[in-house]
Amino acid sequence: MEIVRYVEQGGTQPKVGVRREGKIAPVRYGSVAELLQEPLDALRAGLEPAGPEVDAATVTYLPPVDGRTEVWASGVTYERSRAGRVEESVQASVYELVYDAPRPELFLKSVAWRVVTDGEPVAVRADSEVDVPEPELAVVANSAGEIVGYTVCNDVSSRSIEGENPLYIPQAKIFSGCCALATGIRPAWEVDTADLAITMKVVRDGATAFEGETSTARLHRTLEELVQVLYAPTDFPDGAILSTGTGIVPELSFSLAEGDVVEIDIAQVGTLTNPVVRGREPLAWLVDAYERPAARRKGQQ
Repeated sequence: MEIVRYVEQGGTQPKVGVRREGKIAPVRYGSVAELLQEPLDALRAGLEPAGPEVDAATVTYLPPVDGRTEVWASGVTYERSRAGRVEESVQASVYELVYDAPRPELFLKSVAWRVVTDGEPVAVRADSEVDVPEPELAVVANSAGEIVGYTVCNDVSSRSIEGENPLYIPQAKIFSGCCALATGIRPAWEVDTADLAITMKVVRDGATAFEGETSTARLHRTLEELVQVLYAPTDFPDGAILSTGTGIVPELSFSLAEGDVVEIDIAQVGTLTNPVVRGREPLAWLVDAYERPAARRKGQQ
């Protein structure tokens, strides 16, 4: 079962539903934000069908985030990530220290309206020389900080900008097309996150330009710890999505290129595929897409 946000064929109003066995049944929530305001037990009960099913192949999927829900991300949570950051940075000790520090690295990744989903483009900055996709398990938490689900995140980043100076991390991490989420949220009670296989492939001109794999078993911190640190000083009335860091880091000689296709798979959770564009202009449609879902279709062409 997956929680999805979608627009029916010929419709304009986003809906929230449950996708199962090729069908989608709407639920009583008008938005994912409303759903994430609920305690976990009430949320589970609220996923009962509230209308007729539709064929899952006939709808337009929207990112599973809306309202005041924010997407946050974690850094240096895998040993491979620490090694990659040390390799690229002129301030390597910063990353070595945070890996073992009591406080994890957390940062705001995206507001809801800037997030893209499966099939829509991610972007690399026009002023960046080395860019990478970062395949990550994302935790979905409700307003009380309870983990209610999981999805797939691509935390697109500029290695060259971050490597120049760690103080440039917001510029390396936050820009149009930097954050993609899979269409579905898998309920937490259906997923065992102890050892989930994570794989990623970058396809360029029909051939594999890069591929890698890791597992959530290699996470240096627990999912609960990351959520607790995020929620300790801050209110999230519509919940939050917290991407938990990457364990797949290409060599510095690799960089995403316009026209690449990034394919991510996380066992039990889902898949995410995005073509790559360069610069902000190809994603200008995001400005209108939150209020007019039909604009998303233009962005996929």
